[in-house]
Amino acid sequence: MDSRSLVPASPAFQLPVANLRSVFQTHDVERKLAKLPDRDHENLRTTYERMLERGPERFQVKPSGVPEMAALYAQLPNFTDVLDDVRRHVALAQDSRDGLEVTPMLLLGPPGIGKTHFAKKLAELLGTGMSLVPMNSMTAGWLLSGSSSQWKGAKPGKVFETLVDGQYANPVMVVDEIDKAGADAQYDPLGALYNLLEHDTAHSFIDEFAEIPIDASQVIWITTANDERNIPEPILNRMNVFEIDVPTPEASRQIARSLYASIRAEHDWGRLLNPEPADDVIDHLATLAPREMRRALMTGFGNARLAHRDEVRVDDLPRASANKSRMGFVQ
Repeated sequence: MDSRSLVPASPAFQLPVANLRSVFQTHDVERKLAKLPDRDHENLRTTYERMLERGPERFQVKPSGVPEMAALYAQLPNFTDVLDDVRRHVALAQDSRDGLEVTPMLLLGPPGIGKTHFAKKLAELLGTGMSLVPMNSMTAGWLLSGSSSQWKGAKPGKVFETLVDGQYANPVMVVDEIDKAGADAQYDPLGALYNLLEHDTAHSFIDEFAEIPIDASQVIWITTANDERNIPEPILNRMNVFEIDVPTPEASRQIARSLYASIRAEHDWGRLLNPEPADDVIDHLATLAPREMRRALMTGFGNARLAHRDEVRVDDLPRASANKSRMGFVQ
């Protein structure tokens, strides 16, 4: 087993590459390529040639130990149950040759509470890439599983592209707003997930464009939804379901403080601004949904610098639109 080290995303996490894993078999590709007619299916031919050129091996990464996650718990206080579950899975993979295996999860809750942001942070924590599949814009099932090469404009699906064109055998794949997938009369947009969410069948996932078995068994699946009633029961049964609450007022203040600090630390211009925000700024930010806080803070930072100040004031922040309801808090 080939083992290499990878520069960690954050020094605190220490994320080496555990091994290299083959996500397809070269002989399958060579056999398909040899059978292609000389002049037809140029897109398919290019795909097979690209697969052979890149080779089948991808990095399969896992933390070297159960990572220090205090910062994530502070940034995402309403995701405590999910973070606890991730820690359990990471602990199982330690001191063994096993890869990190995370049970597919559904993050269920109202819009704007940070579900997609959580997925991004999880990908950073685990040291692997992230691919987003927005189901609300999905017009056909082939977005996940690819479309037949017989169709004009056919191409591989997201799973194939992420594993074949990406660097990792175990990327985080986020199926966003899974409850908004409109079932097509001819094709179920969620059909591919019945196999992809099952560890055993995901070992030999067939993309309809390339028609070559792909090992998608290591993919870390995160789905998000506002309403579980629109999700088929067999899909729900394949996932751990976590109900994500709207942050309490105190949790929202905690999120705002953490976001202020992280944005400031990520930019060189942050050194020109106070390390601690004023209490009234935090109180104002706490009335916003987490997804809106970052935009508000960026506006506030910019206005403070325009005024040649090192502090952000409430007047620097954008005012909530009168026709937008404020976020409901959990009491």
